[in-house]
Amino acid sequence: MIPPSFIQDLLSRVDIVDVVGRHVDLKKAGINHKGLCPFHGEKSPSFIVSPSRQTYHCFGCGVHGNAIGFLMEHTGAGFVEAVEDLAQQVGMQVPQDERSPEQRERAQAEKARHLSLTDVLARAADHYRAQLKKSPRAIDYLKRRGLTGQIAARFALGYAPEGWRSLASGFPSYDDPQLVEAGLVIEKQADDEAGPTAPEGAADTSGARVGASRRYDRFRDRVMFPIRNVQGEVIGFGGRVLDKGEPKYLNSPETPVFSKGRELYGLYEGRSAIRQRGHVLVVEGYMDVVALAQHGIGNAVATLGTACTPDHVHKLFRHTES
Repeated sequence: MIPPSFIQDLLSRVDIVDVVGRHVDLKKAGINHKGLCPFHGEKSPSFIVSPSRQTYHCFGCGVHGNAIGFLMEHTGAGFVEAVEDLAQQVGMQVPQDERSPEQRERAQAEKARHLSLTDVLARAADHYRAQLKKSPRAIDYLKRRGLTGQIAARFALGYAPEGWRSLASGFPSYDDPQLVEAGLVIEKQADDEAGPTAPEGAADTSGARVGASRRYDRFRDRVMFPIRNVQGEVIGFGGRVLDKGEPKYLNSPETPVFSKGRELYGLYEGRSAIRQRGHVLVVEGYMDVVALAQHGIGNAVATLGTACTPDHVHKLFRHTES
């Protein structure tokens, strides 16, 4: 349990205007700041942030609270997660008195590992977006599905080229073990006959020799859908073939930062629309979410090839009740 005295000290050090201002466009209005409420749709700003009280209040929908409450409501974070986020911003260490030194050290190592893997995945997402711009075929596919460049940018869509090791051009070292740990690269043992095959020692578009490396990209010749958590971090990918092929959709494997049974595609992009409309639509796949958003229906999410789990439901109820 985090001591109440620490929470009070934390709230006295953070500036709620800065915290809210990272998510809402605020303008000075007398002694307060005003903006459009992020929790419901409105055209005239009724969302007030008070520097003197260190609180926010919306006169339209009635939401109110402090900096911790804002992060919980806006990002879907839990209490401890919101406290840790704010504490990190102001350089404070959250007390963990109930944990042993070994447990704290393990937790710190896991957090560092999480940040490192999400950095790798974010770099891969940047690489795939850059490749999309270079592929008229992939762009034409998205246009034929009725998607505009604006909606593709909103969901950070990309393209994984056909080459066996195309990611090699996006990273300093293709041998980095984190590429395997993040689910981006498959490592095939010398005596492993499973998996796709290529002519022994064949060169791909990156100039690398497949047979010599025993490594190859998991995603090849696919439109790429980055999967983001509620904080906006890339934690995995879904890839769809452009033409005929199996499987039609390919997901990232289970990793230290990604679990299909806990995550929902489109929740990060659609959280504001979900709050504004008061309900969420659960659809089948990535393209369904993106296509609905293209037509102005932004409150849709998709499970990742699994049935809806209790974790999915719990996560959705943080944002809406229906």
